Amino acid sequence: MLVEVIATSVEDAKRAEQGGADRLELISGILEGGITPSWGLIEAVVKAVSIPVNVMVRPHSQSFYYTAEELAVMRQDVRIIRELGAAGVVFGMLTPENRLDQHGLELLLGESGALNVTFHRAFDDAVDQLEAARILLEYPQVRTILTSGGKKTAIEGADCIEQLVKLTENTQLTILAGSGLSLANVGDLVKRTGVKEVHFGSAVREAGQALRYVDAERVAAIKQLL
Repeated sequence: MLVEVIATSVEDAKRAEQGGADRLELISGILEGGITPSWGLIEAVVKAVSIPVNVMVRPHSQSFYYTAEELAVMRQDVRIIRELGAAGVVFGMLTPENRLDQHGLELLLGESGALNVTFHRAFDDAVDQLEAARILLEYPQVRTILTSGGKKTAIEGADCIEQLVKLTENTQLTILAGSGLSLANVGDLVKRTGVKEVHFGSAVREAGQALRYVDAERVAAIKQLL
């Protein structure tokens, strides 16, 4: 079972690795659902840990619809992230009608090179998650979908997550379940859905609070459970 942990600082990254996290999602603005971190932070975290670092590319938290200018900025961010040695990038974009923005996706994939690409929870705002997944299957560079199954939490979206796991079986795509997962409920979700990757934020932080540091012991407890 792969456990991905959100990191917002070098300290977070070190603690997550110490606890046994398999991969990091590096972001800023955790209360906004994650925005692009600074280049200085990306470089420092990549140097500080030996586990893969996937970096959020999201210029703002207003919506998942981006203008041509914003997409150009995101493309530049992808280039810099690649040059800084990160393992992957995490992004997602929709049209104003909440369908997958294939033009925007292709623009960023054109700069992604060998980076692992995760399509993030913009996926959950799409009108049809299964349709969106079928479209993403057409892009070999996209390796992961971070999703709560179209619901507020992954537990609520478990039925959809199970369908997505079945749809993507034996393909390049892996379903990464996230949102509201904790030590108390992740075992049940894994059993119900067959998901092989799980994503944690506040649940592995001190006192379960988003603005506190990652707690290595909480990460270790989840790894031990799974």
